[in-house]
Amino acid sequence: MRVIPAIDLRDGCCVQLVGGDFDRECVRIPNVMRVARRWQSAGFTELHLVDLDAAAGRRGNTKLARRIIYATTTRVQFGGGVRDENAVRAWLDAGAASVVIGTRALRDAPWLANVSGRYPGRIVLALDVRDRQPVTDAWLRAAPVTIDAMLTRMDKLPLGGILVTAVHREGLLAGPDIPLIQSVKTQTRHPVIAAGGIASLDDLRALEGAGASAVVIGTALYSGALDPVALVKEFAA
Repeated sequence: MRVIPAIDLRDGCCVQLVGGDFDRECVRIPNVMRVARRWQSAGFTELHLVDLDAAAGRRGNTKLARRIIYATTTRVQFGGGVRDENAVRAWLDAGAASVVIGTRALRDAPWLANVSGRYPGRIVLALDVRDRQPVTDAWLRAAPVTIDAMLTRMDKLPLGGILVTAVHREGLLAGPDIPLIQSVKTQTRHPVIAAGGIASLDDLRALEGAGASAVVIGTALYSGALDPVALVKEFAA
């Protein structure tokens, strides 16, 4: 199982939100490049980079995100406000290994089918879930689709994976939503990437046992709850 540090961009800083609430930050670090280099130096080979401002429909952090992709040797999966094919192509051309798409994917299945067909293996579906309800627009609105229906629609597409974020666990260090990951895993052939609530090595082992092929970790790394050296040693980074 791969372990991927999260870098969430907001106002030019690296932040972590609590429960997906933009009014509750538990981490804010101004020097984002130092953060990216820190995770690279620790031995991680991937980064999960998200532009929260762009996801919320605000002016994004495009230049900063591109700098991170250019300046590190890690593979970067980028997401946040990607809602047309031009944006997908631009981020792949900029060096992103994959592009994470949520809001439009949950609203426009034919579009997702088209763009994933054009870029097979390089589109990751973001399935953000709050209490079993998929959410869109930076976690602000309920999606017009159920988890089961979404997974059924997407199973035949050539996706690079499905990123399942338990938004209701984000930033709380209260443990991941194991039943959610197990449920998704039984309904899809795609690799499942888990996020939300991870606080310990035991949490990671439980997610691996639930079938997750990778995990995205944010607050647990920034708070010191998890040691990056221990993570890289036990899990394939």
